[in-house]
Amino acid sequence: MRKDHRPYYLKRLDAKFQKWYARRYLAPQFESFGKGSVFMKPWHVEVFGGPVFLGDYATVIATADRKVRFTVWPAWMGKGKIQIGNYCLICPGTRIMSATSIVMGEGCMTAQNVSIADADWHDIYDRSMPVGKTREVIIGNNVWLGDSVIVGKGVTIGDNAVIGAGSVVVKDIPANAIAAGNPATVVKYLDSDIPLRTRKDWLADPVKLARDFELIDRAMMKDNTLLGWLRSLLFPRRGD
Repeated sequence: MRKDHRPYYLKRLDAKFQKWYARRYLAPQFESFGKGSVFMKPWHVEVFGGPVFLGDYATVIATADRKVRFTVWPAWMGKGKIQIGNYCLICPGTRIMSATSIVMGEGCMTAQNVSIADADWHDIYDRSMPVGKTREVIIGNNVWLGDSVIVGKGVTIGDNAVIGAGSVVVKDIPANAIAAGNPATVVKYLDSDIPLRTRKDWLADPVKLARDFELIDRAMMKDNTLLGWLRSLLFPRRGD
């Protein structure tokens, strides 16, 4: 479909249902569940073990073919946690798996299919061991992890860093660096003369932002009708 053919009120009902679903079925699985969080297709988000902490105004997007998974091995010597800061964006296919500790700062963004793990998940020599070696992962504020990035155990990524698509991060990446490759290495640094606008800045006034989106949706969907939406589903035609 090229456009959303639903009447505006149906889109609003769908958004309210997804918010209710996240609060009813997902929130109890988190150690903390931040205010203002938005889940898209929350029934495709899986939480195993804990504790998992989710900050305020997070956006988590999942799809049927790319579920979002937060996994903590709770029985492994009482260790393991996932902590996601305020204003983060988690995109479809993201997997975060902890046996020790994974901490993500404010305003971080994971593109599709990002994988973050603080363990090998098997010992190199004794492969019957369920976890293997583990080391804490620390991801700073405003870090952007590109499509299909893999972050391995013991890594620290500094504030504002950008990790290019398909990179495998096995060593620390400094703040303000742009890194890429397998293994990921620094390509260049952000230009300090150019201001950096973060997700925290963008979400500074969530009420105004919600009103702005509402106005845009109303304008774009003002001519949509229930019959037109049903027709687009049952009898799609060129341009739909």
